[in-house]
Amino acid sequence: MSAREWIGKDFYRELGVSSDASQDEIKKAYRKLARENHPDANPGNTEAETKFKAVSEAYGVLSDTAKRKEYDEARRLFGSGGPGGFGFPGGGGTGTGGFDINDLFGQSAAGGGGFGGLGDMLGNLFGRRGGGGATAARGQRGADVETDVRIDFAEAVKGATLPLRLSSPATCGTCGGNGARPGTRPRTCPTCAGSGLVSRSQGAFAFSEPCRDCRGRGTLIDDPCPECAGEGISTRTRTLTVRIPAGVDDNQRIRLAGQGEPGRGGASAGDLYVRVHVNPHPVFGRSGNDLTITMPVEFSELVLGTTLTVPTLESKVSVKVPAGTASGRVLRVRGKGIAKRDGTQGDLLVTLQVVIPGKLDGKAKAALESYAEAVAKHDPRPEITALLRDRGA
Repeated sequence: MSAREWIGKDFYRELGVSSDASQDEIKKAYRKLARENHPDANPGNTEAETKFKAVSEAYGVLSDTAKRKEYDEARRLFGSGGPGGFGFPGGGGTGTGGFDINDLFGQSAAGGGGFGGLGDMLGNLFGRRGGGGATAARGQRGADVETDVRIDFAEAVKGATLPLRLSSPATCGTCGGNGARPGTRPRTCPTCAGSGLVSRSQGAFAFSEPCRDCRGRGTLIDDPCPECAGEGISTRTRTLTVRIPAGVDDNQRIRLAGQGEPGRGGASAGDLYVRVHVNPHPVFGRSGNDLTITMPVEFSELVLGTTLTVPTLESKVSVKVPAGTASGRVLRVRGKGIAKRDGTQGDLLVTLQVVIPGKLDGKAKAALESYAEAVAKHDPRPEITALLRDRGA
C-alpha cells in the first residue's frame, strides 16, 4: 500500500483499538467486526458491506508487522489520520502544505530540486521499489481476508482437502475490474493527464495533491458498471479448494497467496488466511505431535501386570504393563502419533488410570477384604504416618 492511499485513513479507528494495541487485540477486534458486517450476515446492506471492506483493509495493514511499522512511521511523520489528514494540502493535519509531495514520493516537481533526497530515503517506507511513476504510486495491494473452517480431529492429523465457499470482495465479473460498463472504457482524466496529481506553486514552494476530479486515480468513468458502481470490485461468492496439511494445529492459519481482496490500479491481490478449528476427539488428545489416550485399568492389572490392547487412529497396538505399575504412569508407543513435516512421526502416549468400582458383589468384596488383611502390615504412606506420629496423632 502506498503512502498516498494512507492519507486520511485511520486504521486503528476503523478497528476500534488504540495505536498501541497488541496483535491479539487487533485480531479480536477484526474478527468481531468482520462477523457483524459480513455480507452473508447482511444481505443487501451496502453500509455493512462498506464497513466489511474497511475493516478488512485495516486488518490487512495492522496484522502485518512490517506494514504496521511503516504505517505508524507515516503517522509520526505526517500527523495522525483523519479526513484528508497527515498534514497534506486540504487535510486536517498540522502541516501547511509547504513541501512538494511529488518529491516525497520520488517524483520530480516543477523546477526540480526540493526534497528529492528525502524521497529516495523514504522510498522503501511507502512500499516503493523504484520506478513506476505516478501509476505505480496509485496501485494499492488488495486487503488480506480471513475466514474459518472446522475439521474433525482425524482430518487434522492426516490432512484433508476441503471445498471452501467464500463471500468476499473480488474483481467485478461484469467489467473485469476497470469499473466501466461493458462496451465502454475509462478515459484519461484531462485535469491531471492521467497522473492522479495536480501541481501548484505557493510562493517559493511547489507541491502536488491528489486530483479532485478523478480522486487520484488518473481516469474518469463516464458510464459506471452497474454491478460494482465503478469500483471495479464487487462481493462475490466463490468456491476454493483448500489443502489442510497433516498435523495442523487447532487455531492455526493457512495462507493462500493472492486469494484475498483484489488490488487496485494493477496492484497484486491480498492473501486469504484460513483459520482452522479442530473438533475434539472423544478418545484421543494431542500434545504437540504426540497422540494421547487415557486407558482405564483394574487395580489387579497394575499389581500383577498385563498386556493391554490400545486403539490408535488407524488400528490397534499391544502394550505391556509391567507388574507393580503405578496408576497415572505414561507408557510410550513409538511412531504411532502424528506425522511430522520431515516424514517422521510422533508417539502414542498411554496414561494408565485405575478404575474404582462403585459396587462390589459378595465374592469380590470378600476377596478384597482378604487382600486387605494380607497386606495389613504394609503401610502405603510411611512419611505421612511418621508425621502424624510426631504430632501425637
